[in-house]
Amino acid sequence: MYQYNDFDTAFVKSRAAQFRDQLDRWQSGRLSEDDFRPLRLQNGWYVQRHAPMLRVAVPYGELSSAQLRVLARIAREFDAPEPEVYLKAADAQRRLGTTHLPTNSAHFTTRTNVQFNWIPLSKAADVMDLLASVDMHGIQTSGNCIRNISCDERAGVAPDEIADPRPFAELMRQWTTLHPEFAFLPRKFKIAVTGAAEDRAATDWHDVGLRLLRNELGELGFRITVGGGMGRTPMVGSVLREFLPWNHIMNYIEAVVRVYNRYGRRDNKYKARIKILVKAEGQRYIDDVEDEFREIVEHDGGPHTIPPEELARVTASFVAPAVTRSESKHAARQDAPTDNPIFMRWMQRNVALHKDPALRIVTLSFKRLGQAPGDASAGQLERLADLADRFSAGEARVTHTQNVVLPWVASDNLFALWEGARQLGLASTNVGLLTDIIACPGGDFCALANARSIPIAQALAERYQDIDELDDIGEIDVHISGCINSCGHHHSGHIGVLGVDKDGKECYQITLGGADGTAASGAAQPGKVIGPSFSAAELPDVVAAILEKYRELREYREQGRYERFIETLRRTGLDPFKAAASSARAEQEVRA
Repeated sequence: MYQYNDFDTAFVKSRAAQFRDQLDRWQSGRLSEDDFRPLRLQNGWYVQRHAPMLRVAVPYGELSSAQLRVLARIAREFDAPEPEVYLKAADAQRRLGTTHLPTNSAHFTTRTNVQFNWIPLSKAADVMDLLASVDMHGIQTSGNCIRNISCDERAGVAPDEIADPRPFAELMRQWTTLHPEFAFLPRKFKIAVTGAAEDRAATDWHDVGLRLLRNELGELGFRITVGGGMGRTPMVGSVLREFLPWNHIMNYIEAVVRVYNRYGRRDNKYKARIKILVKAEGQRYIDDVEDEFREIVEHDGGPHTIPPEELARVTASFVAPAVTRSESKHAARQDAPTDNPIFMRWMQRNVALHKDPALRIVTLSFKRLGQAPGDASAGQLERLADLADRFSAGEARVTHTQNVVLPWVASDNLFALWEGARQLGLASTNVGLLTDIIACPGGDFCALANARSIPIAQALAERYQDIDELDDIGEIDVHISGCINSCGHHHSGHIGVLGVDKDGKECYQITLGGADGTAASGAAQPGKVIGPSFSAAELPDVVAAILEKYRELREYREQGRYERFIETLRRTGLDPFKAAASSARAEQEVRA
C-alpha cells in the first residue's frame, strides 16, 4: 500500500484542522449556512433524508487494518443519531412498511468509498481528526471536481495483469487533489483505471476510463475512453486514444478536462456531464482534445509528464508484502478438503488465482439476509481488520460490487480464513450469483431517491436462499438504484431495477441486458426497459418469472455448463422475457 510521507500527513491533518474551524464558525453563527454548505461538501459531508452523511475517500479501494479499526471506532462511537432524530426517521419508515435503519455501521459504495449515515454535524470535526490520524479524509468525495479514482480490486495481484495501475492512480490522486483547474468543473468527474486484460473496474462507464496495455513494440501505455456514465442518459465511453505512452497520461487528462471546462454546460446540471459534450460534439471534441494535448506538450513543455524516477518512487510503495503461512492443524489439507462441501463451494466461488502461485485472492461477501448490501457493522469492521492482519498482510480492498477482497492470502491459510469469515457472517458462497446484489442506500437514507432499494434487495435475497438453486441459475448481475442517478448501477445490471415515483407511490422499472464490461458480461452496454413499472409487491414474482424463462430457454454449452443469463438474453432477445414479466403481473392481479 502507498505510504503517506510527511507532507501528505501534514496536509490531511491541516485540512481536518481547517474544517474544525469552519464548523466552529458555522455553529457560532459567524458563517452562514450558504457559506458553510460548499465547505462541508468539499470534505465529504452531505445532509441526507434523516441526518448528515459522511463519504470517506478510499483511493483505489485499498484499506489497511489500522484504517479499518478507525472506521470501526467511528461506526461504534459516532454513527448514532440523537434519539429524537432516529425516532422520527423510524416512524417515517414504518409508514412505508419498513424499519431498515441500521446505525453504528459503515457502507461500502460502488465507487469503493465508505459512507456513514448518522454522524451528527456537531461531532464532524472529531471524526475528521480520527480519519486524519490514519491518513484518511473526505476530500473530493463531493462537488464538481475530479472524484476519488477507482481501480480494479485485484490490482497488483491478478494473473491477467499487464501492469499494476495503482502507482498511476496514486500519482493522479496527488495531482488532482485541490488542483484549481479541476475544482469547479461543470459537473462531477470520475476516473477509473485498470491494468488487467479483463475490465473489473467498469472503466467504460466512467467520465475517463484508462486501461493499461502494451503496443506491438512492447511499450506500456493507456487506452483512453471518455464520456461514459449512467444517470438519466446512460452512455458507454468513446475511445479517444487506442494507445498513449504512460508518461503522458496526466498531460492528456489535463487536455480532456480543459476542453470539458471550456465547453461543458453549466446552465443545466442534467446536461453538464462530459458524456453530453462528447455525444453532442463527437469528432470535434476529440480533435479539440488532441489540439489541446499538443499545445500542452509542445508549447508548455508537457509540465505533467511523469519522470521514470517519480514512477519508480511511487511504485516502491506497492511491492508485494511478506505473507505468513498458517501453522494451523488444517494447513496440510487446504488445497482439497473434499470432506467439507461447504468449504469446497466457497473455494470455487470466493477464491481466485493470484499471480503468485502460493497465494490466493479471497472475496468476503457483504451480502446476507438482514444486512443491506455493502453494510458492515462496527464489530465486523474490527474483526475484518483482524482477518486482514492474520491472513492478508494487513490489507483489504473494497470492490465496486460492495464486497471486500483480501489480496494476499497464502493458499495454506484458506481453511482457517474461511472459518474466521463464517464467524463474521462473511463466508456466503454467493459471489457473482443472484443474491450478490449491488444496491444503493435508496429512499431509506438518500434525499434524492424516489424509492427504496434495500427492501427490494432483501426480498430477492429471501426468495433465493437455496444455494443449489443459485448455482443452477448461475452467474448473473442484479443491480438496484433508488433513483435515476444510478448509484446502484442499474444500467449495467443483467437485471437492473430502478425506483421511480408513480403518482406518489414507489414503483420499479426493470431493465435487462446491461453489462459492466467483465469477461462474464461482455462489452459494457446499458440495459433496456421492459414494460411498465411494477410495485414493490409485484417485483419478486416478476424477477422470478424472468429467471424461470431463462431456465426454460437456456442452451447447454461445452465444458459442462449452460448458457449464462446474459448469453441467453442476447441470443433470444427481450420479447420472451417481457412476456414472462407481463404474465407474472397478470397472475398477481388475478390472485388479488
